Amino acid sequence: MMKLQKIGLSCLLILLSQTCFGQPFKFVALGDMPYSIPDDYLRYERLIAAINQTKPSFSIFIGDTKSGSTPCSDQYNQIVKQYFNQFKMPVIYSIGDNEWTDCHRPLAGSYDPLERLSKLRNTFFVDNKSQGQPSMTLHRQADVMPQFSLYVENSYWVKNGFLFVNLHIPGSNNNFERNDEAINEYRKRNEANLAWIDYTFALAVKNKLSGIIFAYQADMFYTPSQATDSTSGFKDTLNSLTSHAENFQKPVLLVHGDSHRLKIDQPLKTTDKKWVLENVIRLQVMGEDEVQAVEIGVDSSSEQPFTFKPLILKMNSQSSKTQ
Repeated sequence: MMKLQKIGLSCLLILLSQTCFGQPFKFVALGDMPYSIPDDYLRYERLIAAINQTKPSFSIFIGDTKSGSTPCSDQYNQIVKQYFNQFKMPVIYSIGDNEWTDCHRPLAGSYDPLERLSKLRNTFFVDNKSQGQPSMTLHRQADVMPQFSLYVENSYWVKNGFLFVNLHIPGSNNNFERNDEAINEYRKRNEANLAWIDYTFALAVKNKLSGIIFAYQADMFYTPSQATDSTSGFKDTLNSLTSHAENFQKPVLLVHGDSHRLKIDQPLKTTDKKWVLENVIRLQVMGEDEVQAVEIGVDSSSEQPFTFKPLILKMNSQSSKTQ
């Protein structure tokens, strides 16, 4: 039994919520894999094994469980679920475009994207538990905000004084394209996402948390026009993140994939566009041909609490695909 005198005061005060303010921890981010099926299965399995060896607190899979040319079948969703269960820690899954918005493509099986989205929710988000073994309890928007009961994939959790927020923002312009049915879906989900951003920033302020990490799939910084163009499915989200982060002032980390190359930068400017918003860092993880991941360290004792360690396996390099 743990002796109370050995527990730091800050940890003791919030022991029941299973979080210890000030204690460093690490998590892993990955996504956009496996793309070349079945050739990439072995590489993906190697990466999962390597992640398990690092023993992170949890992992975040930021979408695209397959390429846009792989059929969006129920059978493949079960394969994805089986791989998630190979992780020996909780896995939080952010839905990508290849799993539903792009499923109308002939190579993806000519599915109805909205039917595929419903199937994803019924496969991976049937309750408030994450993927992985063991799973982790999440606070879902559907449970916290009943008016958005459809959006079971949006969630938050707290680890050692940092708030983690899962958002459903996929590529393919956030589904703000193609036809009226898709655009109507985007508008409703966009409303839910903006409400979730408002709610979680307010939660972080109220509870005096040390920082916020947002996880989602889309590369919202692919072109500058995505922040300003009226046809952009990301404009509202970027404006919301900018204004909230500027007021919040504490560290904010944006974690996503979609463009498949490792990138760490400061992508946002202040609302008056004069300065870089220095408290916001963006991590874009690798993917597609690079079946690798990134380990993120979090330490509130540092003024900039986030550190990044690429988890690159030599055996997973493109030159070693057939090994």
